Order: sequence, then C-alpha cells, then structure tokens
Amino acid sequence: MRATKGYPQFTDLTCLSPSCRVSHGIAGTLLGEMALCAKKRPPEEERRARANDREYNEKFQYASNCIKTSKYNILTFLPVNLFEQFQEVANTYFLFLLILQLIPQISSLSWFTTIVPLVLVLTITAVKDATDDYFRHKSDNQVNNRQSQVLINGTLQQEQWMNVCVGDIIKLENNQFVAADLLLLSSSEPHGLCYIETAELDGETNMKVRQAIPVTSELGDISKLAKFDGEVICEPPNNKLDKFSGTLYWKENKFPLSNQNMLLRGCVLRNTEWCFGLVIFAGPDTKLMQNSGRTKFKRTSIDRLMNTLVLWIFGFLACMGVILAIGNAIWEHEVGTHFQVYLPWDEAVDSAFFSGFLSFWSYIIILNTVVPISLYVSVEVIRLGHSYFINWDKKMFCMKKRTPAEARTTTLNEELGQVEYIFSDKTGTLTQNIMVFNKCSINGHSYGDVFDVLGQKAELGERPEPIDFSFNPLADKKFLFWDPSLLESVKIGNPHTHEFFRLLSLCHTVMSEEKNEGELYYKAQSPDEGALVTAARNFGFVFRSRTPKTITVHEMGTAITYQLLAILDFNNIRKRMSVIVRNPEGKIRLYCKGADTILLDRLHHSNQELLNTTTDHLNEYAGEGLRTLVLAYKDLDEEYYEEWAERRLRASLAQDSREDRLASVYEEVESDMMLLGATAIEDKLQQGVPETIALLTLANIKIWVLTGDKQETAVNIGYSCKMLTDDMTEVFIVTGHTVLEVREELRKAREKMMDSSRTVGNGFTYQEKLCSSRLTSVLEAVAGEYALVINGHSLAHALEADMELEFLETACACKAVICCRVTPLQKAQVVELVKKYKKAVTLAIGDGANDVSMIKTAHIGVGISGQEGIQAVLASDYSFSQFKFLQRLLLVHGRWSYLRMCKFLCYFFYKNFAFTMVHFWFGFFCGFSAQTVYDQYFITLYNIVYTSLPVLAMGVFDQDVPEQRSMEYPKLYEPGQLNLLFNKREFFICIAQGIYTSVLMFFIPYGVFAEATRDDGTQLADYQSFAVTVATSLVIVVSMQIGLDTGYWTAINHFFIWGSLAVYFAILFAMHSKGLFDMFPNQFRFVEKSE
Repeated sequence: MRATKGYPQFTDLTCLSPSCRVSHGIAGTLLGEMALCAKKRPPEEERRARANDREYNEKFQYASNCIKTSKYNILTFLPVNLFEQFQEVANTYFLFLLILQLIPQISSLSWFTTIVPLVLVLTITAVKDATDDYFRHKSDNQVNNRQSQVLINGTLQQEQWMNVCVGDIIKLENNQFVAADLLLLSSSEPHGLCYIETAELDGETNMKVRQAIPVTSELGDISKLAKFDGEVICEPPNNKLDKFSGTLYWKENKFPLSNQNMLLRGCVLRNTEWCFGLVIFAGPDTKLMQNSGRTKFKRTSIDRLMNTLVLWIFGFLACMGVILAIGNAIWEHEVGTHFQVYLPWDEAVDSAFFSGFLSFWSYIIILNTVVPISLYVSVEVIRLGHSYFINWDKKMFCMKKRTPAEARTTTLNEELGQVEYIFSDKTGTLTQNIMVFNKCSINGHSYGDVFDVLGQKAELGERPEPIDFSFNPLADKKFLFWDPSLLESVKIGNPHTHEFFRLLSLCHTVMSEEKNEGELYYKAQSPDEGALVTAARNFGFVFRSRTPKTITVHEMGTAITYQLLAILDFNNIRKRMSVIVRNPEGKIRLYCKGADTILLDRLHHSNQELLNTTTDHLNEYAGEGLRTLVLAYKDLDEEYYEEWAERRLRASLAQDSREDRLASVYEEVESDMMLLGATAIEDKLQQGVPETIALLTLANIKIWVLTGDKQETAVNIGYSCKMLTDDMTEVFIVTGHTVLEVREELRKAREKMMDSSRTVGNGFTYQEKLCSSRLTSVLEAVAGEYALVINGHSLAHALEADMELEFLETACACKAVICCRVTPLQKAQVVELVKKYKKAVTLAIGDGANDVSMIKTAHIGVGISGQEGIQAVLASDYSFSQFKFLQRLLLVHGRWSYLRMCKFLCYFFYKNFAFTMVHFWFGFFCGFSAQTVYDQYFITLYNIVYTSLPVLAMGVFDQDVPEQRSMEYPKLYEPGQLNLLFNKREFFICIAQGIYTSVLMFFIPYGVFAEATRDDGTQLADYQSFAVTVATSLVIVVSMQIGLDTGYWTAINHFFIWGSLAVYFAILFAMHSKGLFDMFPNQFRFVEKSE
C-alpha cells in the first residue's frame, strides 16, 4: 500500500533504542541513525508496556517514535545509489564495457564513447532519486519534530514526537494528530469518550468514536495519571487497522482491550477538548507505518518481452564477436604474418589465436550499440509523458468532486492497451453508493409500491407527491417516500411497525450531531446505515444521541433512553450486527440486522409462515436491484443475560483465539430470533455505466463483476448495466452447496455450450475438448453469447485445486461472469486464477477496502475515489472518480500508449542495428582488426543527440486515429490484446530491416569509392571520406524512416526531426573545420574532409 498523505513510504525501519536517540534532523546528522538502525530486533510474540516506567520498557528495546523513510544521507548517497543502479543488468553491462575499453590491447574506441551515455543515465537517475529522498527527509523532519505533551516525573513536558517512548502517557488536545498508537485512558468527554477522524488511515472523513475502559476513564487528573502503573500485554505490531487484542493488568485485575479503546497514529482528535493516552506502539511499529510497506512491483508484458529480446541480442552480439574473432585469427595466420615488418603484433600478442581472442572483446565493445543504454532512459521518459497525459485529461476530471484522474505509477501505461479481463466491484464502482430507503417488508406486509386507481403499480414519473412528514419536526427534508400506508401504520400504532423502526433507530453505530436545535446530522460509517437510521427518523423514531452505555431515541415525540448492554459488531464473516438493550421498563431485548443468507437460518421455527412471505418479498426486491437486509429480535431474561455477559467477558479476556471465542458466544445468543421484516435500499447506477460496459464489450474485453450482494440484486444490476441482455443464448446460474453439485452444474453448462456449437457446424466434439490441455479452448469459440452467475459458497468449491480449471474454462467461454456473495479473499483468488492460466492482461477496479486485495493482485489496479474512503485508491495504479472514465483510460490512453511504445521499440531496434551492423560488414575489409567505420564522436553522439529526440517525440505524441475514432470503433483495441504491434515476429522484421539498411549503407558507398579516382588520377577515397559518407547517409535514412513511421505530426515532431539533421551537419562541419585542427591537432586530424 502506498503511504498515506503526510506519511511517506516506509522503506527500511529497524530498531531505534530509546536510550540512544539522535535528532532526525538535517541530512548531515543521519550517520548516527544508520548506526542505530544496524541491529534488527527479533520478532515479538507479545508486546508488554508498563505506564510511567521507561526503565522497565527499555529492557525490551522497542522502537522509538522516530520514523525514517529516507534511504540516503550526504555521505551514503553516492555509494548506495550507485550500488542500487548497478544492480540493473543493463548498467552493469555498460560498466563492464567501460572497463574493457580501458584495456589498451583490446580497446578500439575511446572510453568516452561509453562513459558519456552511462554517466548521463546514472546522473539523471541519481538526481531523481536524490530529489525524492530530499522530500522524504523533509517530511520525516516535519513529522518527527512535531511537539507533544508527555507526562514525565509527574509534570507535562513538551517533547518532540521522535523522543516519545513506549509506556509514556501523552496528552492530546482538540485537532491534534495522534503521535503514536495509544491506549485511550481518559478524556474531557463523559464516560471517557473521544471522537477521531481517520482520513490519514483509511480515507474516511466521518468521525468515529473511541472510549476509554471505565476503570481508567476517571484518571483525568495529572496526579492520578502520574501514579498509574498499569501494564498492557497485547498482540505484537501488525498492520490490521480494525483489530486490536490486549489486556490491561492493574490493581490485581484484568481488563480486556479492543480496537475501540485505541487511538492510532495518523488520526486527528476532533470535538474533544483533551484526552490522555498510553503509548503502546511507536514509530515503525505503529499500524500506520506497518501499512506503509512497498507494494509488489508490477511489470508489463512488453517489459518481460524486452528482457527476453535483450538477452537474445546479447547472444547475437556474442555470435558476431565469435565470427569476427575467428576471421581475425585466420587472417592473422594466413595474411598478417606477411606484414609483421610494418604491422607488428602488440607485445602481449604471441599468436594468431590470442589475437583473435583479443579481437573478440574489441568487437564486443564496438558492436555493443545494438543495445544502447539510452533505450531504458527513453522508455521511462515516454512512460512519464503518457502518465502526465492521463493526469491532465480534462475529460476524466470530475467537476462534482473536483477530482482528476491520476496515474499513480508510470510503469504500466502500455499495458492499459492490452486488457482482456476486467474484474469490477459493484457497490460504489458500478453504482453510486448513495443509498435510498426504497421499500420494506414488515410482518409479511410489503411497503413502498404505489398503485394507481386501476390497481397497477405506478412508475416513478406517474407517482403522486411524496409523503408529507411535516408532523415530525425532526424529519430530514431530503428523505422521500411515496407509500402513505407505511406512515398510516406508524400513526395508528401498529406494534410490528413500531418495533421495526425501533430496531432501525437502535441497531447501528451512527453518530449524531446537533449543530442547531432540531437540526440533526448523522455521521455513518456506511451509507446503508445512514439510509436506515434516516428512514426511522422520518417515520417518528428519531435517534438523538448516544453514550457508551445509553442510546436516546425520540419515539413519536417522546424521548426514551435505552440502556446499551452490548454491541455485537458487524464484520465480513458474521455479516450481521446486533445490540442488546434494556428499555425503561427493564425488559432486555436483542435487536439484529444482517444478510438474509445468515439471519434466516437463525430464526425460531415458529416463524416459518412469516419467513416464506418475507422471502418472497426479498426475492422481489432483489429482482429490482435493491440491497436487502433482514431484521429480527429476541427477548432475553435477566438471568440468562447475566450468565451470557459473564461468558462474553471471559472470552474477551482470553489471550489466544479471542476473536473465535467471542464469535462463538455471539453465535449462541443470536439464535432462535423472531423475524420482524426486511429493508430494501436502492443504490443507483453511476452515470454512463451501461454505455461504458457496452463499449468495452465491443472491444472484446470480458467483464466479471465480483460483489458481496445477493444473487438477485447482482443479476438485476447486470441487466441494468447491459452486462446481461435478453439476447443472450443462456445465463447459467451455479448455486451448488457441495463439490459434486458445483461440478455437475459446471459440466452441464459446458455441454449446453458445446451442443449449441454442434448445431451450427462448429465441428468440434466435447470429448475432443476434454482431451485438450490448452486453455485457449474450443469453448471460447462457441456460437452464441452466454453468461455465468455463481454464488459465494459455490465459488469456494469451484476455486479448489481439482476444480479450478473446470470453472475457469466455463467462465472464460462466457461473455459476462457475475460472482455473488464473495469475500475479499475470493475476489483476489478469482483474479489470481485468471492470471495463472490465461495469457491475458487483467484489470481490477473497486472503491472500498474490501477491493484492495483484488486491486493488488491484478496486473493493473484501478481505484474509484467514492463514498468508502480512499483505501482502494491508495492501493491502486490508476484512480478516478467514476466508472465511465474507464473507457477513456483503456480505449484512448491505453491504446495510444501501447501503439506509441510498440512503434518506439520497433524503430529503436531498427536504427541501432542499421548503425551497428555497418561495423560487422567493415570487419571483412579491414582484416578483422576491430577498426570502426565512424569516428568516435559520431559513435558517442548518434544515440544521445542525432537520433534520440525524434524517436522520443514519436513515442510521446504519435496517434494512428483521433480519440473520437478510438471511442467510435472499439475494435481498434484488439491489436493490443492480440499483441500484434510488438512481438518476436515484429522484432525480427525490425532487425531484418536494420540489417538490410546497414548492407545498403555500407556497400553502396564502398562500391562507389572502391575504384573511383579524381580528375588527376589519384585515389578518390580515403578512410575519413568513406566514414563521413556512411554516417551522413545513415543519419538521413533513419531520419526519413521515422518521418515515414510518424502517423501524427506535431510542431515538436518537425522540430526534433529536422533539427536533429541540422545539428548533425552543424557538428560535422565544425568538427572537420580548420579552426578545431589548429586548436586540437591530435584529436581532429582530418581537416575539411567533409567538404
């Protein structure tokens, strides 16, 4: 995950003993920090922290609160950065060539021909790394030097953050950042409550409540806090933001601690005057920094192909070197021995064989330009340009949220033009994640539909005015509902309806804020909760306020305070939430709301008739694309509750398997419940989603929706967004509960597809397919369009090792796939399955924390900055605010990036083979002596001056068709999916063209000069004239070639191409001028030969 705002990426953090702190200030002081970081601590099994006892805590050598995200200091920058850069194979290769050039016996080129481009590349990279690290230093200093109030020797003292230790007690004030991971001890609010904003951690801006345990909530006085000597034993440092398990030991008692008692580093204290906290985790051990590790580096398919091709080129280079070395040995043995008088061997050379050996290394130096170092720099420059085009695209800018598209990585742009599979979340990605209470079922009666005089359902445009809630002064004026019968049921005092809305007003974690009298503002952790509490509010059950032990609700105008006995939290495994409350009459009742698949199995058997009716309503709602929840309650007697509460306390104090034990206790009480009804919430599609999906489908991109919603809801959304259509041959639904059932349903689906193919004369049989081991299967060519819908429990079986290929084969033959009721882990497993067996580029897109694993697993991750914070954005490679922008990202930016990179690589290899192979042909005419054709200055400048800018301009700006045509004709996207524009075949074509050009560049001038004479009978040709002719021809030809390859001319293209030619001739005439000869006669001996 990427570092959050204000906290840079954590790279290399180890132990900083509290007893040996140094200032984390300017770069010159960082040597001390390196020494401190030299020794790594062994992994912790548990964390022990005693309040106000630094001597005790220092024994464990916990990390201090100093963070260090920078990598270098002034003294270490040069050696460390060079070491990192020379871990790149290409840089090491060119360093090796440079060393060879320093050996006089084999060097036929001056050292500067290699060192100039190498130093240029190393310098550019070093400047970039130094700039990045400077900002990391700056950020580190800013954070580490923030001030905090620490309780030391009974008094509050100002300390820098980096000097805070585990076990210290810190005082925080309103709007201050939390300095470390703290156990909340007390606060200015009643019952030890405090409010925090967690935007730095998870991107959510709504306030959350944290509470001190009752035994410490009264420690608001400094004198009492100074005497506090409790010891916390808890889990070791980890990156789980939503979980904490620990125990406080104080005064011979044990008190369970959970995430609700913790304030994490990076949070901001809000609406709370002050609070005190005990430091549990500091610096690199905090959950914020534990989450700031490096993400897995993603490489494109072109990168992987390029690495293979470069290895082939090295092999080709070695082969050419061997051929020329053999030629040298033979020539020296057969011919060279006759010229020993005036062409003697060097002193170290004693045989023709050894001469050939040295010649091999000489030619490796000369021919190394087939893989120039400038290739890698140019690729990065082009990718950076493409990233800026995405960032600057005004058509991907959301005016409503003021959010631009952002390329969060520069390495994957061309892969955007090769996507074959898109894995999408539903809620918040395809839909708006703005929830509206639409319908409900109460005691077997469905509310929400409006009927006309003929008894037909009225459509939205035909409905009368919405319900008038003016009787309720606390109603939310934005809330709309059209069915008056529900309000009548409330007003006449229907007990079931009252209990229904009472549950909605009590069973939640919403925070209420009343800025002015009667003006309530709800802050909910999820849009679903906000919608349900708002509905209860408008129908007369107004949630007003809460404390850790009470919830106050205005029921039809009467304020009633319920004692809150327990909250049974929602999570992705339980998929339900419960509260246990005691009403003013002393009656204890459990209220529960959750997913129908979970709750319906936990009802009392007496609910069967009501269950059948409610299930029908649930299916009806889901068929309309609404999100559903089931509501139930259970009365508890005092004795049973006391016994259950004791078991819950014991489970919460358990040191091991605490969560499992609590889940078991919760499971017990959440049984034999009485059904109240169900809610149906509408989550509308985002604008442009159907059109986007239709367009991407035409581009041969397969879209899989992975959602936690129930099957009917997901299918309805599938039809709404045109993933599923009535024209489809069949939609297969897999709902098996066992391995055998799932396998059978998948087999039947494949057989139906194969039968359909036989009817149109496909020619393949199912048995033939079973014998085929290739996953690009016959099934994928079947006639007709199919879709697959599979449930979470069925998917769990389908993803098992012995069935995953059957599932993948069936799914990949379908045009659309919808996976329902899936967990975050299953989302990642589905993506990994396609990556593992299909040679296809995958893209995952989502907006919530539950999509992070899927986003990280896919080749390309896209985050939607929506209603669920920015965790998905932080984990993504690209981000924007609306799903519809995906079509432009892929069909315009992705396709152009792929096209440009392919044309760049083809031309780059062409021009360098045309340049280098001339040396190979020349070897046969110079006794294989490793003499170069060109002068050394031309060799140095060819790739970094004469031909670099034109190919960069083409790689950054080229287009084959305008952006409008890319959107109008999505089939233009397919060459990228099929990898047609740059592959091994295209590479060999480029190489062949380069070799052919080199033959013409060498042999035509050679043929002209070989026997030509001047008017006076003297030989026309000399070495330098020949070299200038070949070099000039080469520059002109490759410049003309890039002019032919350029499909979209801009002023920059013109300037770079013709400007490079002009620069070549300017340098040529300058270097062959009499003036340079007069100044440097030894370096510039060929006066006016260019003329």
